[in-house]
Amino acid sequence: MKVQDCIAVVTGGASGLGEATVRNLVSGGARAAILDIQVDKGETLANELGDNVIFTNADVTSEENVQAAIDKTVDTFGGINCVINCAGVGDPGKLLSKRGPMPLDFFNKVVGINLVGTFNVIRLAVEKMVNNTPNEDGEKGVIVNTASVAAFDGQIGQPAYAASKAGVVGMTLPIARECASYAIRVVTIAPGLFNTPMLEILPEEAREALGKMIPFPSRLGKPHEYAQLAQHIIENTMLNGECIRLDGAIRMAPR
Repeated sequence: MKVQDCIAVVTGGASGLGEATVRNLVSGGARAAILDIQVDKGETLANELGDNVIFTNADVTSEENVQAAIDKTVDTFGGINCVINCAGVGDPGKLLSKRGPMPLDFFNKVVGINLVGTFNVIRLAVEKMVNNTPNEDGEKGVIVNTASVAAFDGQIGQPAYAASKAGVVGMTLPIARECASYAIRVVTIAPGLFNTPMLEILPEEAREALGKMIPFPSRLGKPHEYAQLAQHIIENTMLNGECIRLDGAIRMAPR
């Protein structure tokens, strides 16, 4: 599948990894639908990039929101053949803090957005993708999910986040195996430390210190590097059912 042929849904597409992905896809000739709860940023980006981009205010945990956003994409562009799931939260929280055990609502919220939200988008998008006309490789669609190195190297304070991202990794293969019969590929990216809004709130010195933890290159990842890998996944038909670490060889310490 070539990027210029793509009609892509990008969740969390108003900022960070998602924004970089939208920009990269559109620069390559794709059309993109941004799904995000950040209305100002989403509308501004869509207006900047022009007629090949639409924005929908959508919460990925809401069946109604996502269904409406997907229907809007199909109505506007005529279909969907790529999904890039970037929506997520990285809220930290210890199992037991000075305030007591982690509230169950907190754990459920993080898992709900990062894992259940990703699944919600996949299931509703695949329903549309199965009706696509296959390309010359017989392919109908591609789904790219976002996990994290925390799925493998979760730190103290990340039980909810690590569990949610490990779930994304864990469902990649079974969904890819099922979707193989629909001619749809499913691949997950597990980024390391990237310079996204989650880290931009930290002081510059703190971000530089985090970057030095990475073996090579010893810096924070750049969102466009994620976008480049997402594009390669879209265009390389043999990539399927896999989780790819994008982390500069970092292995996270316990804290």
